[in-house]
Amino acid sequence: MKVLIVIDMQNDFITGSLGTPEAQAIVGECVHRISSSRGELILFTQDTHGEDYLETPEGTKLPVVHCLDGSEGWQIEPSIMQAWRENTDTITDDSLSDNSFSKPVFGSTELVDYLTRRAAEIEGIELIGVCTDICVVSNALMIKNTLPDIPVSVDASLCAGVTPTTHAEALSVMNMCQIEILNN
Repeated sequence: MKVLIVIDMQNDFITGSLGTPEAQAIVGECVHRISSSRGELILFTQDTHGEDYLETPEGTKLPVVHCLDGSEGWQIEPSIMQAWRENTDTITDDSLSDNSFSKPVFGSTELVDYLTRRAAEIEGIELIGVCTDICVVSNALMIKNTLPDIPVSVDASLCAGVTPTTHAEALSVMNMCQIEILNN
């Protein structure tokens, strides 16, 4: 089975408090990628913070409230979720709520644990989403380090970084760590 992981395509990272034009620009193509998926397991991550965010280590370095658990900004962008729900040719896992993993930090250890449990079934893993230079790179490196024999790729055209420069730098780091960069 192939796995597509959609990283943090949440309202706050697209049009909300940390939104960027680059993130907005990839939504349509991410929807197309999800809609055209056939026989893949599609998983989502969601950056998830509590009301005490500004007092956390991350909040002291990035004092912008975002992705508060259950808020509109925390929700995955509606057209992306609609594309996933309407695509009956993908694999779902009833043990997961909306095939999603909430994460309080950049990388999801729960996602990596889940993939590790299913490693014998996985032929390859592709990541798309935001932010290339924070959460995409963190998850990609965690997955590659934990599952080194499974091909891991990142579609550069379906990712957006905090800035175009840091997007390119993160792609370079992932490429150096034997993560295949697609559509670059």
